[in-house]
Amino acid sequence: MSDTDLEIIVDDPTAPSADSPTVTSNRTADVVVSLLLLALAVTLGYDNWRTGIAWDETGPQPGYFPFYLSVILGAASVYGLGAALLSRKEALEGFVTRAQLRRVMAVFVPTFLFCLATQFLGLYVASFLLIGGFMRLVGKIALWKSLLTAFLFTAIMFVTFDVVFDVIMPKGPLEAAFGY
Repeated sequence: MSDTDLEIIVDDPTAPSADSPTVTSNRTADVVVSLLLLALAVTLGYDNWRTGIAWDETGPQPGYFPFYLSVILGAASVYGLGAALLSRKEALEGFVTRAQLRRVMAVFVPTFLFCLATQFLGLYVASFLLIGGFMRLVGKIALWKSLLTAFLFTAIMFVTFDVVFDVIMPKGPLEAAFGY
């Protein structure tokens, strides 16, 4: 079997261009992620230390296992930070280009707004807006198809969770207007 039989190549007309400028390097991304994880480890370690990390007559205190997991996370973060700072080979390679970052933000920003909207509008209205918006703006699907799909999905989700299984989901003013 030749190599061409094993590989399928599909041209994506919306793929980011190869000549897009680099936004950040691998080293910068590694350092930032390591520092964020280290901050998380310190926060979790302190909080678990506060709740108790020793053994008492009934066994381990509530913070015992999470504290040591945060110590492991902190050690891994320090190792990652050191490896990123001492690395020379990958330091200059680009982590993400402007075109790639634009595509990531096209998904991240609406998803973040969905999380915020869920707090005020409820899960179903926010889901309707997210699905309809993604289909229309990102997928370039006809408006009527986007709205119909978003409505059907949220209606099925509402019937499944609220009516059939009686699961408590975040609700907003629209559900309250209908008595749910």
